[in-house]
Formats: sequence, structure tokens, C-alpha cells
Amino acid sequence: MSAEPKYIPLGLPKTATMAERKAFTRFCNYLSNFGTAVIGSGLDHDSCTRGAGLGDLYNQPVLAAAAHTLIDLVDQGWTIMINKGGPWLLPPAGNGDRNAEKARVRRQEHIRRDEQLRKPSVRRFIEGMERPHQHGTEFVSVFSLMRDGRELAESLATATNATTVIQPYVQIVDDSTCTVTGFRLHDIWRYFRHTWANAYQTVPGRSMPILIRDAATKHHAVIGLAAISSPVVQIAQRDSWVGWETDTFLAAIEAEPTEKVARWLADRIQRQIDEIYVTDLIRAGVLEPTGNGANTADTVARLRADAERYRQKHHSNSIQGVRSIETDAWVQRAETDLFRSKRSAVLAEALEIAACLGRHLASHDTAVEGLTAALKEPKARAQIRRVIRRARGERVGTVVADLTVCGAIAPYNALAAGKLVGALAVSPRVLAAYREKYSRPSEIASAMAGRAIEREARLSFISTTSLYGSGSSQYNRLFWPQEVMGGRPTDRMGFFELGRSRSFGTSHFSGETVGALVRLARMHGSMVRVNSLFGEGVSPRLRKVRLGLAALGWPTNELLKHGRERIIYGVPLVENLREFSLGIDTEPEYLVDLNLGDADARVAAWWLERWGLRRAAQPSVQEAMIQHQLVRPVLHGARVQRPPLAEFM
Repeated sequence: MSAEPKYIPLGLPKTATMAERKAFTRFCNYLSNFGTAVIGSGLDHDSCTRGAGLGDLYNQPVLAAAAHTLIDLVDQGWTIMINKGGPWLLPPAGNGDRNAEKARVRRQEHIRRDEQLRKPSVRRFIEGMERPHQHGTEFVSVFSLMRDGRELAESLATATNATTVIQPYVQIVDDSTCTVTGFRLHDIWRYFRHTWANAYQTVPGRSMPILIRDAATKHHAVIGLAAISSPVVQIAQRDSWVGWETDTFLAAIEAEPTEKVARWLADRIQRQIDEIYVTDLIRAGVLEPTGNGANTADTVARLRADAERYRQKHHSNSIQGVRSIETDAWVQRAETDLFRSKRSAVLAEALEIAACLGRHLASHDTAVEGLTAALKEPKARAQIRRVIRRARGERVGTVVADLTVCGAIAPYNALAAGKLVGALAVSPRVLAAYREKYSRPSEIASAMAGRAIEREARLSFISTTSLYGSGSSQYNRLFWPQEVMGGRPTDRMGFFELGRSRSFGTSHFSGETVGALVRLARMHGSMVRVNSLFGEGVSPRLRKVRLGLAALGWPTNELLKHGRERIIYGVPLVENLREFSLGIDTEPEYLVDLNLGDADARVAAWWLERWGLRRAAQPSVQEAMIQHQLVRPVLHGARVQRPPLAEFM
């Protein structure tokens, strides 16, 4: 049984002026009169603040942050109540109705998406894509990349061989140009990404956009989009399923300690020490000049003090010089305040682990005997846990990826082509392209080492989430025989349901709100400045919002709960999933044939037989496809639907 929604008291911090406090009370009274009709209406922030007579918010930063935050929350169904104790905030109650819950999630996502689509630069981009331009001897536009639904429905109904009607193939998006339309591939991907329910945004780290196109049409119409990106670092359900969650893996090696695992532990410790640039640490007297120095408590203490000193310098100094450093100037990057702090902290940990655990592994006749002895000693056992966490933290961003974008566009989506896109997104062509793209020096590892360090680029696992936590998902029952991708004929592979994610994030806050919260945090002298530098940490937007809410004195964890759960799915790609993912095995045992030349066609044939043709035979699906025609005015479902430039209450 779910807990009752918790009331949250509203107020302003002590730094707020008396005028801000009075205006805040007036604003809460103003918003408390809004009924449920405004939920999801896209409340205009300027209209709300003018309606409550708040005046110039720029000179009232505390009030500005509070007001913008409350507008977004009320728009999402939160309720403001007033009693003798002052204003209170009540989160929206959960909705058991699937359609109503999906509508609520869409409203949340549309806040940032519509805000993005109203930007002049985005509108110019969309208009430019829709405007005809000459390519070769003909005029083309982005509409040339959409398939007419009536033509598709009729072709499927009359064709004797459906594989001649739809011929999907994978196209990896890079800096090149589409040969049949003249558009940049990335612009094609970006345009259709704007048709999604949520805002288009770039992600830090690795990211490989993918187009699924149809060679059966003149201009190779777009069937759908996908993107393989750096994963969320910590997902308990995924880590438990893979088997590399710390307690799970520790229990496994305790039950069956092996020579292989013992050697892996020793190698991990030594590699962690060897891959740290130490020249400046020796020069500064933090380390002894004889290598990394004695593994003593004094050395570890000096390193930790150094790490803290440079962490504070990083957050207090200008970062303009850091941004101007050449990408491959690894020594320069290593000696920045950010990486000096990280290096000292990591080396301190490595030396401490080596002093305790290394003693066991090196003082017995065999490594496995040393491991067995270490598992019996609490201190050494704790160091094994640290090695496991460090290995997982390093490898999660290299052998695991998230399928951050995956879906089909009209009219193909009526044929369950989202399942086709999902299967092709984990196909041999994509896995091989990902390895080719990222077989290069790692920015963070190389900056830590002061020299080029290449990390693993062969994927072992791809995870993703549904947009909604209820109702059907395109990943449901999405399994296929391994032989479709060149694997064993007796086994299957696909998207396994791993569990549900936590309802936590910032998708329910608009850019205006984030900007106001960031400004407030900076004015309050936040000790932890978020610079959005690669290597500084994950999710800069989340950290900025958290700091702003904390500056207001409001409960960050409660307000960052967007009330949404998503279903987590995972696709294991190798047989030796845990061992290769952690680096115990150096070679992956793939379930697919990475050199399979006709993988796209084989996946397409499987999808047509399993899903596409069955859907195409249904009258309701045929009617849905016919709705998407390329007659003017173009009302095709694959066209970006732009919101009005301004919305008022």
C-alpha cells in the first residue's frame, strides 16, 4: 500500500527581505486558487508573476527562485494550501488509471520540450529543414524523408513479397551528408528527434546517434531513431542482474575463490597505481621521489589533504583556462585543479588498498590462498569491496551503454516498428560501429595518467527504460532467436525486464526555474560550484537544481521526485557477462556475429514476420497509417508540431 502524500511547509530562507516574504505569501495565495484545470496547461511564468503583482524579480532572487519553482510544480498537479501555519505544498496523488498516468507524464515532458521548440534558433532549424532546397536535379525537403501512409498501406496490402516494400537498414550518424537529400545526417536525426514527447538534449560522455532508414523508398525514408550513450552510473536493478553489484559479487567469490579472480584483484590494484600521473606530486613533496612512496599512513594522509586542497581550488577558481586546453594535452589536463584533486584521492585509495590487501595476495604460495585468507580478515575484505566498486565504476561507462533514444516515426510506428528499431539498435552493425568509434584514448583516464589511455570499447550490456511506468512498452516481449544475428539457433536474446527505476530527476522543471535556482545558489556562495566540465561529475543539471533548492531551504529529495516510474530493460550481449564486464575476462564471448554482413536484412525479415505483417493486416492499423499523408498542408505525424510562441492562462 502506497504512503499518503506528505505535506511540505513552504517558506523563504533568512536571507530573504521582508518585501520578498510578503510577496511570497501573496503569490502562494494566488496559486492556491488555481483549480485542476490549469494542470498541464503550460502556465506562462511571466503571466503568473504579473498576475500576483510580484514586480521585478531580477532584484528579488530568492522570490524569483521560489516563484518559478512553484509555477512548475502547480502545472504538474501539486497543490498549494494555506492555513494558520502558512502555505503548504502537497504532491499529486498517484493515478491508477493508465491513460491518465501517461497523460501526466507527457505533461511533465512537454514543459521542457515546448520550451525548447519555442526558441528562435530551434524554430529556424525546423523551418530550414522543411524548406525545399535543390539537391542534384530535384528539390527536396525533410518531407522527402517521410513516407506517405496511404502509399505504405496500399503497398503492403498488394505486395507478394513484403521485403520489397520495407527494406530497413542501419545508418550510423556522423559528420557526413545524406547522399540522396544533401542534408547532414545529424540534422536529419535532430529534426525527427524533436517529434519525441521529451526535449532533445545532448548527453555527456559517449553518444552514437543512429538512423533506421528504408531503402525501398526513393529518398530512403526514416523509419526510426536510436542512440547509444554513456549509461547512468548506478542502477541497482541493472547491477544486480549483471552480477557485479558489490555484495553479490563478493558472495560469489567467497563461495568459490579462484586463481583468476585473485590475479585480477592484484592486477587491478597495480594498474590503479600505474595509471596515475605523479610528477607534480613528487615535485610538491606529496610523494617520495622513489616511485609512489612507501605505502604508509603518512603518504595516504598527505594525498588526501592534497586532494581536498585542490578540490576547493577547482570550485573557487576560474575555469576559462581549463576549457582552452587542447583535448590531447594530457599532462596539462592532469595538472589542472580538478584532476590534481582526483589523482591524489584515487592514489591514496590505491596505496591504502595495496598496503592491506596486497600483503595477503603476495604472501602466500598461490594467489587464491591469499584471496581466501583476505576474505577472512574484515579489513582486507573491506578493501576487496573497494576494488570491486572501483572496477565497476571504471568499466560501467565503457562496456555498458544506455539506449537513450529508441522509437519509430509515422507511419511505421503503427506497424510496431519501434520493436524493429530496438532490435537493430543492438545488432552487429551497431556494436561494431560503437567499438570503431570509441577505440581511442579516454579523456578522463588519460587526464588521470598524463598520457593516452585507451579504455574498452566492446559492449557487453545495453540497458534502457520505458517512457511510462504503466501500460504497454515497445520492449515488451521483444526477443528473437540468436541465429537472426548469427548466434546459436537454440537460444534467444532480447530485452529482459530488470525492474523499475526511482522517480527522481529534474524533467519537471523548466529552464526559467533552473536558471533562477542556479542564480540563487551562486549568490548564496555555494561552496560546490557546478562548472559542467567533463570529468567533474554526473548530471550537472541535477546538481545545480539541488543546490538552488537547498539555498531556498526546501527539501530537495521531495521536490526532485517527479512521481514517475520507468520500467528498466536490459540486453545482455555476451555469454561471460559478469567476468568480461568487470575485466576478469579480457575477451567477450558474443551472442552475435559481429561480422555478419546481412544482419540488417535478417532482423528486418524477422520483424516483418513476427510483428509488421500481422499489424498491417489489421483494419485499425491500416486506418492509422492512412492518416499520415504528404499532401499540403502537411499534417504528417512525423512532422515536428511546434507549440504557440506564447501560452497564457
